[in-house]
Amino acid sequence: MKHLDSFPFQNQRFLIRVDYNVPMDSDLNITDDTRMRATLPTINKIISSGGSVVLMSHRGRPKGQDDSLSMRHLVAHLSDLLSQEVKFIDQCVGDKATKASKSLKSGEVLLVENLRFHTEETAGDIDFAKQLSELGDVYVNDAFGTAHRAHASTAVIAQFFKQNKCFGYVMANEIENIDKVVGGAKKPFTAIMGGAKVSSKITIILRMLEEVDNLIIGGGMTYTFVKAMGGEVGNSLVEEDKLDLALEIIETAKSKGVRLCIPTDSMNADKFDNDANKEYSLVGNVPEGFMGLDIGHQTAQQFNEVIEQSATVLWNGPMGVFEMENFSQGTKAIADALVSATQKGAFTLVGGGDSVAAINKYNLSDKVSYVSTGGGAMLEYLEGKALPGIAAITQD
Repeated sequence: MKHLDSFPFQNQRFLIRVDYNVPMDSDLNITDDTRMRATLPTINKIISSGGSVVLMSHRGRPKGQDDSLSMRHLVAHLSDLLSQEVKFIDQCVGDKATKASKSLKSGEVLLVENLRFHTEETAGDIDFAKQLSELGDVYVNDAFGTAHRAHASTAVIAQFFKQNKCFGYVMANEIENIDKVVGGAKKPFTAIMGGAKVSSKITIILRMLEEVDNLIIGGGMTYTFVKAMGGEVGNSLVEEDKLDLALEIIETAKSKGVRLCIPTDSMNADKFDNDANKEYSLVGNVPEGFMGLDIGHQTAQQFNEVIEQSATVLWNGPMGVFEMENFSQGTKAIADALVSATQKGAFTLVGGGDSVAAINKYNLSDKVSYVSTGGGAMLEYLEGKALPGIAAITQD
């Protein structure tokens, strides 16, 4: 498999699949440009070495053409990030797009329109992929966030480039860093699984039980475990059909000698609102009419001790409703513990949309070892699945 640095750059068009599915506010201002900034080293390497760049991405899940999801809203910001004018074309396939790509001069950058304005993208249509392939001489996949999708631009297109395909630096870094957690993690290895539902994390939890020394459970899924163990959880979120599964996970952890850390206390609210009435309780004694929205101080302290004694830490999912200031303390405590573990020499990997949003909210992303740009893709890779976007590059 070729590496980006091994290509001659001069007078070559590099067609890069990026993941610019960035969040925007109602005025179409970008609220988090992490994914855009992540691709700058790949783009800068190519344009500073005499190549030109064509960028393609999706945004959202448009039903046909939807102006609010047009890539043109990213042009000004991307131009600022690259300190040069980025050209834009309101198509991604067809004569107009091909012509625009062929007229690029050395060092120029072109952004094409949202790939998902065409249903052929998500359908993995081979003719659509072939048309896209005409936009470049070398195909670079730098969109780890979509590597688990077998879409036209992420997996199908690679066959039209034979040897002229590679990963960009984002993809290469993601694979290298996640590999440090899969199979060869330094011990003690701790995985922190948060978020609302056990159901969305079953596979990864079971996979992690094969690898970890400690598994920390937090967030909304806590209360499914607590209810399964006979606790009173009030109005907290519970997946009633997953109570048996929670008990099974507890038993599996025991049989594998994994220390399963479930919260012992809870910060509760009488409604899902930052200004709700708060009440603190033990996790199995949530009062009637209240719901658990964050871990308590005692739990945060116990979790911190486990994290700070670890050599490898994977964090996926918040400890509570961290978007609400009054229920963000648990998530903030975990973020701080990760920073402390990193300073002591641990390898710390943060991945999954909410964990990444949390580490960015507290401005700590540069104080942990690695922040993954791909939520679903990272989980599937950790689960041991072959990702189409990776296989398309690594297989000849």
